[in-house]
Amino acid sequence: MNEKNEKELKKKKNKKSKNEEMLYVAYIFLGIFVCMIGYFVYFQTVVSSNVITSPYNKRQDTFADRVIRGEIQSSDGEVLAYTNVAPDGTETRVYPHNDLFAHGVGYASHGKTGIELLANYQLLSSHAYFLERFVNEVQEQKNMGDTVVTTLNYQLQKTAYDALGDYRGTVIALEPSTGKVLAMVSKPDYNPNEVDANWKDISGSSTSVLLNRATQGLYPPGSTFKILTLLEYMREGNDLENWTYECNGSYEQDGVTINCYHGKSHGTVDLKTAFAKSCNGAFAKMGMEIDNIEFMHTCNELLFNTDLPIDIPFKKSSVILDEDSETGTVMQTAIGQATTEVTPMHMAMITAAIANGGNLMEPYFIESIKNYTEEQVKKYMPSSYGKLMTAEEAAVLTEYMEETVLSGTASKLEDAPYTAAGKTGTAEYSNDKSKSHAWFVGFSNVADPDLVVCVVVESAGAGSEYAVPIAKRLFDAYYVNN
Repeated sequence: MNEKNEKELKKKKNKKSKNEEMLYVAYIFLGIFVCMIGYFVYFQTVVSSNVITSPYNKRQDTFADRVIRGEIQSSDGEVLAYTNVAPDGTETRVYPHNDLFAHGVGYASHGKTGIELLANYQLLSSHAYFLERFVNEVQEQKNMGDTVVTTLNYQLQKTAYDALGDYRGTVIALEPSTGKVLAMVSKPDYNPNEVDANWKDISGSSTSVLLNRATQGLYPPGSTFKILTLLEYMREGNDLENWTYECNGSYEQDGVTINCYHGKSHGTVDLKTAFAKSCNGAFAKMGMEIDNIEFMHTCNELLFNTDLPIDIPFKKSSVILDEDSETGTVMQTAIGQATTEVTPMHMAMITAAIANGGNLMEPYFIESIKNYTEEQVKKYMPSSYGKLMTAEEAAVLTEYMEETVLSGTASKLEDAPYTAAGKTGTAEYSNDKSKSHAWFVGFSNVADPDLVVCVVVESAGAGSEYAVPIAKRLFDAYYVNN
């Protein structure tokens, strides 16, 4: 091959190489273009509605230029919020029940909270009759926004509010079969009608009145956490039926002592009695017998250290154990102390899963949307999060929780005209061992559960003395009104 042919061949190779590079670049840009088109179609068909209706989309507030903010109603027909329009066109948001629904309904000025935030898009949308909307827009008049019907029940909410009285804390009631939140009280509270006038005092309150303790309050769970300890003990294949423990009022291991409440000696107890009587010694011993890593796995499966499937602001519950955890930490964790923290809504959800055969229904707050003439626009349906435990595990936990009502620390529910199952807790929260939060979680109509109730009474004392009577008032009210 002569020199001329070699140069031509080399030139052709270089040209081919450049063409291939250009083709690769073209393919890359074509791929990017196809991906962009695909994402655009996906965004328009799937994501866009979520972005538009997201309560955190501040562009929604521009709708207020054309729409009068709609009403918020309870599930039993009470108006919880509405907009008053003065003759000069001035709009004022009114909350006719003052503090009663403060944290559930929230407020719509100085930002938004509660259902006012969650349903902001719906409240500023109008599904009034088409011609009416057309005429109003031509005349530059505002249309009436849609009505949001909540899952909150006025009678149960008022019962919970009155039962908690002057105590700080929270009361939650929900349907385990659907996830509907029927009541949610948090105290101390505030009057949403006074947010504009008294914002500085309300937002700067030393008692954190804006904090929704139901979903944002983190508390040591105390003995309510024994539900999880028992579940893990069961999962590790231990013999529940033949288990016994001799309680003399305390349990000691490796120089660490765990005392039963007020040092009470329970004598010889089987596992069901230890649970019903809330024997700390028995559960501290149990904590030393189970695997820390497996226990953490179970806790995480039950939504500790993770986000909760709810639509309003919440705090993550936390529990920390590992293979190097010290004896004191292990035993304290087993009885719901140490560094373990949980929100009341989370404990209500765990209880609801037990009541619902292990299946957790996602809690929700909005039942339907109507236009202002009462014509339904949208109906919200229950949604299952999935199994937190098997039906068999839920049945065993139910059996133990029912015994707690029949012969244990929740016996104030025993003589009611309905069956009940539950667990109390007395949670220490400071170095002063005399100070504790009172807990109760439980459900009614054990064979076919109707209602889950969670109560936390801050700094009150024993759950059996302070939380159970509050729960009983809710259960009683539910069956009077149903």
